Amino acid sequence: MRTVIFDLDGTLADTSGDLLAAANACFRQMGLGDVLTEPGDAATALRGGKMMLTAGLKRVGQYDVQTVDDYYPVLLEAYQGAIHHHSYLYPGAMDAVEALKTAGYGVGICTNKPEALAEQLMQSLGVRDAFASLVGADTLPVRKPDPAPLFEAARRAGGDPAKTILIGDSDTDRNTSANAGVPSVLVTFGPAGGDMAALKPEALLHRYEDLPGLVAELIG
Repeated sequence: MRTVIFDLDGTLADTSGDLLAAANACFRQMGLGDVLTEPGDAATALRGGKMMLTAGLKRVGQYDVQTVDDYYPVLLEAYQGAIHHHSYLYPGAMDAVEALKTAGYGVGICTNKPEALAEQLMQSLGVRDAFASLVGADTLPVRKPDPAPLFEAARRAGGDPAKTILIGDSDTDRNTSANAGVPSVLVTFGPAGGDMAALKPEALLHRYEDLPGLVAELIG
């Protein structure tokens, strides 16, 4: 079976608001107040917890690796407790997923969010059952841009890893697909959408309504 594998944060859903809130909870514990802002830091948020902590601490001149490592579990706990206050699926995303499934594609998720948090978020959004697989940052010993999680997501969705395509929103996703030797489609409607063309993916996605046609062109 051919499979379409989606990144989660910034691709299927805008989760930046809840991620930034979790990071700012850490900064408040440090006595720094709310360091990160929305929408200015939304793109940073979608690159993960440690990236947010690093960016915020550098902004106030207090960065060190140990502080990032110490507060990362605090951030994850704060995020787990408020994972779906501001997050939302991008318009048309689930219609596109259902159209792909109707056309005979397997669909799954490959994310660098910890698996338990990704499962929690997808359940909270009410769409977990629409995806045949979910591979997170800690599902395997390696994470994206290593191709192994992408291949595993394809296999768990019942597909052939060589006949898959990755839908994403970052250089990590672009590099993952390149390392896997499969096409990628990068979305332009996320916080870093303007940067996607420079990564030279096989296609750019401006609206989800166009995704089934792009997938058919790229992997048949």
